[in-house]
Amino acid sequence: MTLLTHVLACLFGMGSWVAINGMWVELPLIVPEIPEGWYLPSYLTVLIQMANVGPLFVTLMHRFRPGKLDERPVIYSIVGLGVVATFLLAFFWKHTVSLAGATHSVPLLVLCFLLSVVDCTSSVTFLPFMMRLGPQYLTTYFVGEGVSGLVPAIVALVQGVGVVHCRNATVASLANGTLGINSTVGASGELQAQYQPANFSAQVFFLFLSAMMVVCLAAFLLLNHHPAVARERKREHYFNRGLAEEKSDQALSLSHRPQEEKPMISSPDIHRRARRSSFGTGFYSGPEVTFIFVVLAWVNALTNAVLPSVQSYSCLPYGNQAYHLAATMAAVANPVACFIAMFLPLRSLVLIGLLTIVGTGFGTYIMAMAALSPCPLLVHSVSGTALIVIAWMLFVLTLSYVKVIIGVILRDEGHSALVWCGAVVQLGSMLGALSMFPLVSVYGLFKSGDPCNTMCTK
Repeated sequence: MTLLTHVLACLFGMGSWVAINGMWVELPLIVPEIPEGWYLPSYLTVLIQMANVGPLFVTLMHRFRPGKLDERPVIYSIVGLGVVATFLLAFFWKHTVSLAGATHSVPLLVLCFLLSVVDCTSSVTFLPFMMRLGPQYLTTYFVGEGVSGLVPAIVALVQGVGVVHCRNATVASLANGTLGINSTVGASGELQAQYQPANFSAQVFFLFLSAMMVVCLAAFLLLNHHPAVARERKREHYFNRGLAEEKSDQALSLSHRPQEEKPMISSPDIHRRARRSSFGTGFYSGPEVTFIFVVLAWVNALTNAVLPSVQSYSCLPYGNQAYHLAATMAAVANPVACFIAMFLPLRSLVLIGLLTIVGTGFGTYIMAMAALSPCPLLVHSVSGTALIVIAWMLFVLTLSYVKVIIGVILRDEGHSALVWCGAVVQLGSMLGALSMFPLVSVYGLFKSGDPCNTMCTK
């Protein structure tokens, strides 16, 4: 192992979802400047699901033309597209176009769709590419993928996105010269939320995202061409030798399984046992493979779509500080889980199932608080604030660990297994988003909490 290769794998992983994660954290600054307003998150959800045409194409190519698609040209193309799209976004995100008598942010929506194609396609190309390196670098890649959400969140905090100061409505009205003769808001002592101006513009933020994509592209170039990394590429001719060599490589992976996997093997004779399924190396039976992919889809549906769609409803009733703290701690928990998996790669399917149940339990508490918004449990207490922050942190920590371990397991099953891993990740995220979109945006089942006035009795 070399430190350089680990750093490059981490930087490469950071480019996977940094663009779309950056768009989400920048919404409070973008929304007031565009005609779509707060309908933009709904549009983004739809655009991201439409962008799954990229993963679908790659998956079908691997299914019907196995061994014919080399991920490297695809990765060069999508990362280059990400660099250009984020750069253009910095200059055209406020531009509007008149369509059918209405004004729309067409450049913003088109560029967001292109960035969604980049990030969604990364799920089915970045992971298979990591097969060219040793298995120890896959966990480092997942650390980088987790950091792709943490870095934009930290930059947005420095930028001051969504920072609210609560002021007495009478004082605010007098300061702005808007308090009329018939105004009574000050008599009740109501607080008014005032969003503070950002420390730097959205244009600077998007240029930063473009720089992050350039870093990802540079890391990918070095992973392919740096001499020090070349010594780590144990499968340099993996793709050029076709499917036959892939099967041979999978058999080699089976014969070198680590010691902690032995308790999961039902037969005492490892070397003579028959293949338990046609998937990968045949190490796992059909029901076990189904269990792995169902858990993978479920975990990604929760972490990528279902719970993020109600984060503001679950946190804002406890105050703006609770919201930002929960979002930050959740972003930190993701790479922390990857670090834990790096040193404790426990591949037990029983443990995966238990952690999934525990993480789902934390998610259930978060969903319940969102459903009770704007008056959730313990809304006026410090303990309620602490519980929602801890719930978000442990929810992301446990399920992120599950995702990494499943990735490590599927890595041992070969290149095709990692392709299907990325496809199932996108499928789970899509199903989660499609299930939450009507509940949140159409039927309005969740009610927002005011960061300054919760209007609930103690």
